[in-house]
Amino acid sequence: MMPSRPTPAELAEYEAQADAWFRENTPKDPGFMLPLTFMEVSTDQQFEFLCAWQRKVYEAGYLGASWPVEYGGGGLHPDFQRIATKVMKKYDGPIMLNAIGIGWAGPLIMDIGSEEEKKKYIKGMLNAEDIWCQGFSEPENGSDLGNAQLKAVRDGDEYVLNGSKIWTSLGDRAKYMILLARTSNEGPNKYAGLSFFLSPMHAPGIETRRIKKLTGEYGFVQCFFTDARIPAECLMGNEGDGWQIAMKTLEYERGAKVNLAGGYFLKELDAMGVVELARQSQRGGKPLLDDPVMKDRMVDFMMDIQALNLNNQRRRMGPLVQDRPMGLALMNKLARTEMIRELTEFSLSFQGTRGGYYVDDPCAVDNGYWHRSYLNSFSATIGGGTSEIQRNIIAEHVLGLPKGR
Repeated sequence: MMPSRPTPAELAEYEAQADAWFRENTPKDPGFMLPLTFMEVSTDQQFEFLCAWQRKVYEAGYLGASWPVEYGGGGLHPDFQRIATKVMKKYDGPIMLNAIGIGWAGPLIMDIGSEEEKKKYIKGMLNAEDIWCQGFSEPENGSDLGNAQLKAVRDGDEYVLNGSKIWTSLGDRAKYMILLARTSNEGPNKYAGLSFFLSPMHAPGIETRRIKKLTGEYGFVQCFFTDARIPAECLMGNEGDGWQIAMKTLEYERGAKVNLAGGYFLKELDAMGVVELARQSQRGGKPLLDDPVMKDRMVDFMMDIQALNLNNQRRRMGPLVQDRPMGLALMNKLARTEMIRELTEFSLSFQGTRGGYYVDDPCAVDNGYWHRSYLNSFSATIGGGTSEIQRNIIAEHVLGLPKGR
C-alpha cells in the first residue's frame, strides 16, 4: 500500500535533514580514482570503498527509503527518495555500486517475485552485502537476446548450466546473477524455450575472466558455466517464462519503468563543466567560448539537455506513458546516451595538443576526466539494448514503421 503523499512542509523538513547529512558525510577525495559508472569498478580499493559508501547511505535512511519496511526499506512515500537522491547529486556523492541489484533485479523481484524471494534478496541488495550481476549477453549472439544458448537442464532438485555470458559488469565480485538460459529447444519460436533464474555465482563450475576496456579498467568479465549446478528454486516463475521476465527487467534497465531505490549508478556529465572548459581554452589568443560557431554548438547542447530534463518530468505524467512499449522512456534512453557521447567528444575537440594525454599524465586536462567520460560513454549506448536496437524498437513499435530487412 502506497504511503500517503507528504505535505510540502514534511518534504522541506526531510530535505533539510538530508542536506545536512550529505554535506557532512559525502567524501570529497578518497585519495584514489573513483569510477564514473558501476561498469568501471576495477580494484579492490574501489569496490570496498563503494560498498562502504552504499551501506552508509542505506543505514542513514537515504537509500531504499520508499521500499517496504518488511523487506529492509524505509516505507516512505517515493517523493522522499527523490529528494534524497537530488541532495546526493547536489553534493556530488559517489555512485551506488549495486546497480543491477537495486536498479533492475530488486524492482523486478518487488514487482513479480514471491514473498520468499523478496525477504531473501532485497535487504542484501540495499546494504551492498549481496552484489548482483546480469547474465543476458552471450559471445555468439550480440544483441539477439532471444537467441540465448546457455543451457539449463533440470536434474532433480537442481539445474545444470553449460554455456557462457559476456560483458558482465561486476561478475567477478557478484554473489547473484539474473540469468536468462535455455531450458528447451521445443516450442513455436526461440523465445518459448527461455527461462529466468536468480542464480548464485559462487557455485562449482562457474568461472569468471576479466576483460580490459579501452579505458584500462576492468569493469566487465566473461562468465563460463561448466556443469554448474544451482538449486531448482532459483527459477523465477515457470520454465518458458524467461523472455517475458527479461523484457520486464529491460523496462527497468532502459528507464521505461522506475521503482525508486534511490541513488545513481553513473556520474552524470556536468554540462556547465564543458562550458567552463571552453571558456578556459584558447584559440587565437581568445577564449574558445567567444567563437560564435563554438558558442552556437554549446547552445544546441544546452537545449538538448533541457529537453531531456523536461522529458524526465513528462514520464511521471500517467497519460503520457500508457502506450506499449512506452515510447517516451525508450526515446529518452536513446537520446540521452547518444547526447552524452556527442558532448564528451565535443569536449575533446578544443583541448588542442593536450587532448592526446590521458589519465594521470601531468599534461592531461583535468587529469584526463574528459577522456574517461568519452570512452565510458559508449557503454551506456550499448547496455540495455544498443542504440541501433533502440531505434528499431521505436521505429517499429512506437512509430509503426515496417520491420527492417
